[in-house]
Amino acid sequence: MLEIFVIGYCLYFLFSVYTSFMQIGFVKNAKKLQAIILDQDKYIEAGNYSIEKEKIAILASFYSFIIFIFWIAFGLSFLDSITNFNEGWLKAIVFVNLFIIINWVLGLPFELHSTFKLDKKYGFSNMTPSLYIKDTVKTGLLFLIFGSIVIAAISWIISSFEAWWIWGFVFIFAVIILINMLYPVIRDKMFDKFESLKDKELEAKIENLLDQVGFKSSGVFSVDASKRDNRLNAYFGGLGSTKRVVLFDTLVEKLSHNELLAVLGHELGHFKNGDIIKNIGIMGVVMFVFFAIFGNLNDEIFLGLSLNNEPYAIITLFLIFSPILSFFLMPLISLISRHNEYAADEFGSNMQSKEDLVSALLKLANENKSFPLSHPIYIFFYYSHPPLVERFKELDYDVHEKSDDAMRDSVFK
Repeated sequence: MLEIFVIGYCLYFLFSVYTSFMQIGFVKNAKKLQAIILDQDKYIEAGNYSIEKEKIAILASFYSFIIFIFWIAFGLSFLDSITNFNEGWLKAIVFVNLFIIINWVLGLPFELHSTFKLDKKYGFSNMTPSLYIKDTVKTGLLFLIFGSIVIAAISWIISSFEAWWIWGFVFIFAVIILINMLYPVIRDKMFDKFESLKDKELEAKIENLLDQVGFKSSGVFSVDASKRDNRLNAYFGGLGSTKRVVLFDTLVEKLSHNELLAVLGHELGHFKNGDIIKNIGIMGVVMFVFFAIFGNLNDEIFLGLSLNNEPYAIITLFLIFSPILSFFLMPLISLISRHNEYAADEFGSNMQSKEDLVSALLKLANENKSFPLSHPIYIFFYYSHPPLVERFKELDYDVHEKSDDAMRDSVFK
């Protein structure tokens, strides 16, 4: 059984490296073509950014593979030997927390490079060392407090029920729903500064838009995202009474009223089409499958790792191997998501206009330096949104792509 999981991880590693290499080669060739969607300088810059990200991703994949071998070969058994506790729930808390903290520390160089070098080089990151430390400390405290409670609860469920994986799924699914409900409140209290929109005309237009589709929210807010990052974004956060519309201050600054309304119309399309409920349902099905798998492991896999078939080991194996299962499920989930994005684009353009949505997407692409072309394999595995070129085609916008057969063939070589 352990061999199957290890082979799965090796396939995951090889696929992730392969797709990154394909993407790098594709973007290098695509950069030679005439710019589309982006301004010429932004087109080249976005291509360079995409290539650098993939090169780092390849290094990170190799690094993660080495760490995986470390844990499987002797790291887990060593951690087991130094965490001797009689209470199963206490051992689970200490063991799992140490496992996560060690992984975080080992991955810190890549996180720091991305935040303070790569993203600053391309004009995204405004993060300061002091703000980074504050965010890290707050996040760490939240994780240690609430994460430990969740670990203890799951440990108790595993020890108390024969079919623990069913009750474990119900508990974790409920926790995820609760986190989604409280997320904007936690961000508001601990990380970001949420303010009512100063532009009352825009606020009135947004409220009118929300009323048209029956979206009840606790308010429309602007958040000071620019203190960390210059990218443009907006989201609907929370569930039930905590639902709110959140606009990044960068988005409010760069987009016109009509463009903002088109972007929000797109997001409301997800609400009106029931995509939020569908996504929760898909997430629930995937989680249920994962719990069914990890809830029925035989003792062989634990013996192979020199571990006991106890809560701490089950939770840790879930953390190690569930991302691999997710990776191979992502193409199907992304396919569904891309279909939903087209429908949301149509809804948003009908709420406002195709011209306004296209104009907003053009600004978003240029400001976020999103390279508009990607290798089909890369899209298949990673794109939850359709490529910009395809979205514009659906919106009847001519991107003036000079891509006759010869040029298109040159990209795929």
